[in-house]
Amino acid sequence: MTGIIVRSISGFYDVDIQGHILRCRGRGKLRHQKQKPLVGDRVEVTRISESEGALDSILPRRNALERPAVANMDQILIVASGAVPVTDPFLIDRITALAIAVDCQPVILFNKWDLVPVPELAEIYSRAGFTVIPCSAKTGQGVEEIRSCLQDRISVFTGNSGVGKSSLLNAMEDSLELATGEVSVKLGRGRHTTRMVELFRLPGNALVADTPGFAAFDPQTPELMDVQTLAGYFPEFQPYLSDCTFADCAHVKEKGCGLLAAIEQGRVSKSRHESYVRLYQQAKEFRPWENRGKNGPS
Repeated sequence: MTGIIVRSISGFYDVDIQGHILRCRGRGKLRHQKQKPLVGDRVEVTRISESEGALDSILPRRNALERPAVANMDQILIVASGAVPVTDPFLIDRITALAIAVDCQPVILFNKWDLVPVPELAEIYSRAGFTVIPCSAKTGQGVEEIRSCLQDRISVFTGNSGVGKSSLLNAMEDSLELATGEVSVKLGRGRHTTRMVELFRLPGNALVADTPGFAAFDPQTPELMDVQTLAGYFPEFQPYLSDCTFADCAHVKEKGCGLLAAIEQGRVSKSRHESYVRLYQQAKEFRPWENRGKNGPS
C-alpha cells in the first residue's frame, strides 16, 4: 500500500492512505540504509491491523529539508507582517532563496494587513516575480485566495513566531483548532506554539504543514552555501547577470557589474540585493568540513 507520512512521533509514523491513518514503525532495513522517513514522504507500507502497519520503503523525493524536517514540498508560504512582530525582509529573502534552491515555489503572505498594511514592501516582492497575498486572519481578507493557492499541493507555512501562521490556517479550516500564541508587547515577538511538523488535510486535496518559526531554518542551509549558484535564487537578478564585464563577477561591489547598474537604475530592489550580499558573505565563510552531517536528509 502507498501513502504519505503526515506525522512523526517518537519513531512512529502516521501514514495517510486515502484518508485512513496507519501508525507505522519503520523496517530495520531503513536504519541500515541510513534512510530517515520525513513528514511529506511518499512511502510503501504493509498493513498489520486496522490501525497499524510497517513502513517498508521511501519512494523517491522531489526535495527535502532537514530543519524543518519535511519532504516533497510544492510551495513554501512565508507569513510576514508589518505589525508586531515586524518581519525583517532579510528573513523573507532567505526563505525565498531556499525555496527556489530546493525546487519549491515561494508564496508571500502579508498577514495583519488590517493593522499595518505594507504596500511598498509587497510591491518589492511582486516586482521580483513572487506571488504576494495581502491577508488578515482576523478579517478574512485574502483567505479565499490562499485556500485556492493550496489546492492539490503540499504546502509549508513558515514565518516569525506570532506572525499568524496558525491563525491563518484556523481561518481557512476552523476544525483544525491549532494553538495560537499571543505576541509579547515587551519583546515584540510571539511565543512558539508549533512544536513539530505535521501535515493537515484541507478541502481541495490540500496538505498543509504548520512549522516552527524562522529560527527552525538553519541560517547555514547547505543549499544556500554555494557562492556560484546563489544569485540564481533571486529571479529578478537573472536578466542582468550576463551584462557584467567579468565572467566571474560576484555581483557584490565589482566594477562593470550589470546587476549593480540595474539597481542604480531602480530596476532591482536595493534591499533584495543587500540580502543577497549578506547571504553571499555567509556562503564565503561556510566551511563544509565543519558541517558534516548537516547536509540534509538522505
